[in-house]
Amino acid sequence: MRLLHTSDWHLGRSFHRVSLLDAQAAFLDHLVATVREREVDAVLVAGDVYDRAVPPLAAVELFDTALHRLADAGVPTVMISGNHDSARRLGVAAGLIERAGIHLRTDPAGVGTPVVLSDAHGDVALYGLPYLEPALVRERFGAEKAGHESVLAAAMDRVRADLATRPAGTRSVVLAHAFVAGGEASDSERDITVGGVAAVPAGVFDGVDYVALGHLHGSQTLTPRVRYSGSPLAYSFSEADHRKTTWLIELGPDGAIDTAERIDCPVPRPLARIRGRLDDLLADPALGRHEDAWVEATLTDPVRPADPMARLTERFPHTLNLVFEPERTDEDPLVSYATRLRGRSDQQIAEDFVAHVRGAGPDQAERTVLYGAFDDVRVDSAEREVSGR
Repeated sequence: MRLLHTSDWHLGRSFHRVSLLDAQAAFLDHLVATVREREVDAVLVAGDVYDRAVPPLAAVELFDTALHRLADAGVPTVMISGNHDSARRLGVAAGLIERAGIHLRTDPAGVGTPVVLSDAHGDVALYGLPYLEPALVRERFGAEKAGHESVLAAAMDRVRADLATRPAGTRSVVLAHAFVAGGEASDSERDITVGGVAAVPAGVFDGVDYVALGHLHGSQTLTPRVRYSGSPLAYSFSEADHRKTTWLIELGPDGAIDTAERIDCPVPRPLARIRGRLDDLLADPALGRHEDAWVEATLTDPVRPADPMARLTERFPHTLNLVFEPERTDEDPLVSYATRLRGRSDQQIAEDFVAHVRGAGPDQAERTVLYGAFDDVRVDSAEREVSGR
């Protein structure tokens, strides 16, 4: 069975205030063309269809058009909600839409109920695990702890229990939206850390033939059976070196991954990160290849130059982001606050603040309180998205 694995469309998202709607439409044209040209048997969309819980109308219209085109192609599509989606909104009319071969899996209660497809070699059970916010599903799943590993393990127990009731030789596929250990993050994914832990081990998914992951925006192979497709477009300059693709997976008669091919997505405009003193950037002939790219420029001039953006856009007209990192020593008192905080988590910043104010860092009980406070804020945000408030 030939499966096309994609995720993280983030319909409605912009790139440094530049609308990506046309680029997203071009990707969906490419997706439908690939489905037809490569004779795909099923499309797997592993979450974050939209960029936010209440997407703009233009994004909803684009999604609606995509559903109609996939249905017209006669190819079953299995789609789950991600942490950016409102599961309830995305799942509206799921029962009706399913009649057209579009299977929306947004309700955690349905993780053990697969979409069953068949080919000449028998059945393939496809299980959709929408993004599972631990604090919201722990009790429902009977999970031991309110953490990602615990709730995903409980969900996979339901998957394996259902699979055990199916005829021998039934092949299995799981769609999930999670941060799995070994994956490499970028700057454009929303933090889903719970209690200081974001990642879950790949072993949580043992027992199934293929795991189609979403959430991380880089295409990645964690094991031959566990893969991220990545986002079809770059959503931050940290993705400048990404090759944006979908996975075309050939699931063999015995459940083996016979082939895994990366299908390149259309690139609306390349990304480039350039760094140096302004005069050097404007004069360096080697940077000519970036003159048509979306550019992030980091200026290292010791003193901020006059009109830097205007001067940069004369040579690089698509410059979107300007960063100042003056050439200074670590001891220089003018080293920026942002530079000192780079790469540190909210928890670490809060602990540093306590140490700065009090002269000593928080003890373990105080760290636990801080963990709880940050988790409460994140969970409240997730509840608001689920309820539509």
